[in-house]
Amino acid sequence: MGFIKEFMEVQAHGNTKLHVIHTNDLHKAATTIEQYERHLEFERHKIVGVDVEYTNNVGEDQKLALVQLSDGKDHPVLLFQLSAADKNCTRFDNFLADPRYTFPGFSIDGDIEMLGHVRLEIAHFVDIQKEWRKKLTNAEHQRWARMPLSMRHIEYEIWSRLTIIQEGLHRAKLEKEQTRKRARSWGDYDY
Repeated sequence: MGFIKEFMEVQAHGNTKLHVIHTNDLHKAATTIEQYERHLEFERHKIVGVDVEYTNNVGEDQKLALVQLSDGKDHPVLLFQLSAADKNCTRFDNFLADPRYTFPGFSIDGDIEMLGHVRLEIAHFVDIQKEWRKKLTNAEHQRWARMPLSMRHIEYEIWSRLTIIQEGLHRAKLEKEQTRKRARSWGDYDY
C-alpha cells in the first residue's frame, strides 16, 4: 500500500528548514524526480545529493531500505522507501542512471553494492569521504526499513544531504575557478 508523508519545514542545519517527502508511492517519486529534472535542465552543474540506507542485518539478510535525493534547499528532499515499494519506479531508476547528473555521497562502496542487489545503478556517483558529525545508534540503524521513520531519522537524512550538497557545490566552484585560471594562463602568451 502506497503512502505519502510530507513535512513542510524539517529543521536541517542552523536555521535551514527543508520540505521533505517520505514515500513509497511510485507516482509521487516520479513527479518529484520530474521537478528535479525541470530545475536541473538549465543548470551547468547538475548535482543531486544522494544517500542510501539499508537494514542493519548482516550478510545476505541485509536489504536496501531507503534512497534519499536532494536537489538543494529550494526543492523537496525525496526519501524514497524502496523497501516498501510495490515495484520499481522507472523514472527514478532512469534518473539515477542518467550520466548528465552528478550524485555526491559519503563512503559509497556499500551503497553501490546494495543498489546493485536491486539492479539500480548510479552513473556518476562521487564519493565524499568525511567524518560524520552526527551518527545514529545501531538500534536506530535497524529502523531504516520500518515505517514510519522517526523525526530523528528524517533530521539525520536532511543534515547529511545538506552537507553533501554544500560539498558538491564547493567542489564545482573550485573546478570552475581552476578552469578559468587555465584559460587565463593560455591567454597570457603573445603569439
